Amino acid sequence: MSGSNSKPFTVLVEGNIGSGKTTFLEHFQQFEDITLLTEPVEEWRNLRGWNLLDLMYKDPVKWAMPFQSYVTMTMLDMHRRPTATPVKLMERSLFSARYCFVEHMMRNGTLHPAQFAVLDEWFRFIHREIPIDVDLIVYLKTTPLVVHERIKKRARSEEQCVPLSYIEELHKLHEDWLVNRTFAECPAPVLMIDADLDLSQITEEYKKSEHQILRRAVDVVMQSPNKMSPKKPITGSAIKIVPQIRL
Repeated sequence: MSGSNSKPFTVLVEGNIGSGKTTFLEHFQQFEDITLLTEPVEEWRNLRGWNLLDLMYKDPVKWAMPFQSYVTMTMLDMHRRPTATPVKLMERSLFSARYCFVEHMMRNGTLHPAQFAVLDEWFRFIHREIPIDVDLIVYLKTTPLVVHERIKKRARSEEQCVPLSYIEELHKLHEDWLVNRTFAECPAPVLMIDADLDLSQITEEYKKSEHQILRRAVDVVMQSPNKMSPKKPITGSAIKIVPQIRL
C-alpha cells in the first residue's frame, strides 16, 4: 500500500488545547507501519529567531494574522509530506486551523474582517486546488475545565495567559464542527474518544483499546457513504469510544 503510486490511510487527530493529542500520537510510535506528524509547534516558536506563538498570545490583534498565515503554510507542508508507510497520523490540520482557530479569531474580533477574508480565501484556494487527503478524524473529546487544568500543569510559557473562556469557545467550535455538524464541512468520518481521563490513565487506555480503535477506524471509513468521494461533506454521526477504567 505504501508505494509511490499509493496514498497512505490518513488520520487527523483533533481536539482542544490540552486534550492529549501528542500523548495519543506517541502511543502509536510502536507501530512501524505508521508515520506520526506532530503539530509543528517548534517551527512556530522559532521563525528565524522569532517566537510567533508567544507573540500571538501576548498581542493577538497584531500577530494573529501573520501567525495563522504561517500555520497555514506549515500545516499544508504536513498534509503534503510524502510518507513511506501505509498509515499517516497527523496532529491537527488545515481544517481545524480554519474551522476552529481562525473562526474563533474572527468571531471575537481579533481578526479584522479583511484579514479574515485573506485567510479564508487562502483556505478555499488550497481546498479547491491542492489535494488534501483525509480518511478519518479521531476527535479527543474533553471537558473545558479538565483541559484548562492540564494546561496550567504542563506550564508551557506561551499558554499561561490562556483563559478558561477561550478553551470553552474552542470546545464549542470543535463540537459544532465534528459532532453536531452545525458548522463547516467535516472532511472525513469521525471517531470520538472520551479523553477526560488523567493522561497517565488514558495512555494505558490507548494500549488496552488500540485494536478496537484501529478496527473501528477501518469500519467507520468503510461504512461511510462518502468514502469514495472525500470532497463531499460527511453527514454520518460521530462514532464514540469511551475508555473504561479497570480497577
